[in-house]
This record gives sequence, C-alpha cells and structure tokens, in this order.
Amino acid sequence: MAYQAGGQRPAPRPVPETSDVQAYLEDYSGLLEAVSFPSLVVDHCWDVVLANSAFRSLFGGVGPHPTAMPGDNFLRFVLFHPDAPTVLGEHEASWCLPMLAHFARTVESHGPDHGLQAIRRDIAQDPIMEAAYRHGLPHWIRSVGESAVEHDGAVRPLLHPDPRWGATDCRIVVETSRTLEELGCTRLTFALREARRTPSRDRRTRRNASHLRVVRAGD
Repeated sequence: MAYQAGGQRPAPRPVPETSDVQAYLEDYSGLLEAVSFPSLVVDHCWDVVLANSAFRSLFGGVGPHPTAMPGDNFLRFVLFHPDAPTVLGEHEASWCLPMLAHFARTVESHGPDHGLQAIRRDIAQDPIMEAAYRHGLPHWIRSVGESAVEHDGAVRPLLHPDPRWGATDCRIVVETSRTLEELGCTRLTFALREARRTPSRDRRTRRNASHLRVVRAGD
C-alpha cells in the first residue's frame, strides 16, 4: 500500500540459509513428534517433508507402492494407492475429489512446475481419472460448493488401525508458520474425534472397497 501511494517497496525478507532451514526442520520435527494426532508437513506438490509417528502408525498397514507411499507423497497416495480406501473412509467423495480439486487449483496458480506436471501426466494416463479431472470436478464443485475444496476445517472419515479409534472422523487443521510458508510448505494435522462412527459405515475397510467409480487405482 505504501508503495502504491508513492513510498518505497518494503524490503523482502531474507531467505534462510540452508543450515538454518535444516536446523529449523529438525526442531520442527520434534514439535510434530510431541503431537498425539497424525501430523505432517508437505510442500506444494504434496511431497512429505516431515511426518510424526502418529501419522506413520495410521498408514503403517498399507502395502508397498513404487510411487504412492503416504510418507513420500500424500496426494499420490490418495489418488493412486490401492490401499488408500482401507484407511481413508468414503475415499472418493471425502478424499479423492477434494484433493484432486485442490491440485487443479494449485496447477493453475503455480504455472510450470516439474513436480506438479509429473502428477498431472500420471492423471492423464488414467482415462477414468482424466475424465474426472476434466469433466467430473467442475460438476462436483458446483454441487458441493467451493468451500469443499479447502482442507482446513474439513471433517473427513478415517478407518484407524488402532481399535481404540476404529472407524472415526478427523478434522483437518492446517497450520503454517511463517518460516514454513517461506519454504513453500504447509502443515496438516488430522485431529481425531472422540465420537465413533456407526457400524454401517465400516463397510469400506476391505482393500479396494471404494477404488473407485471416478478415480481408478494405480497399477
């Protein structure tokens, strides 16, 4: 505002030194570990930068996959891993479509980006997912509203391997410190809710149970 009024543009914040970044992330990792809920830090491509033990426990039962492990890239896990529905309840409506829509928005805002374009190519190679991306998403957003694309505050079902939780819900809480934002990273925490879900909604615990009408499992 001062610049537009004739003042000088504020000096940009200095970019942290690599050693400072590494030290910050190491300390931040300790902070994540102190959180009892699954929590992770991702970059703009959803590559996982940090994750705590609660996150690793939540997804500890999924099988191997060459490109879509939850601790490597969470978006790829949601879209391509055949075991995703065994942990992410109501997989298509509650996880795939919101994250696919968020990805589409990120592609538009970031322009050319190697990591994003690699995911986009993988989507294009799957005819079902490509149809969902090009044609299904606009219809879905019109049906549920733009707010459904946002992660912060969303309540989504989980099928936790710990029987103390079982079939439950989590509220996604997005918290990004200034330093993480400067690094292009975002922190997400899955705040598990005490209320148990009804038994009738446990039907999706079988492998591939909801993979998928719109998004097909990756090979």
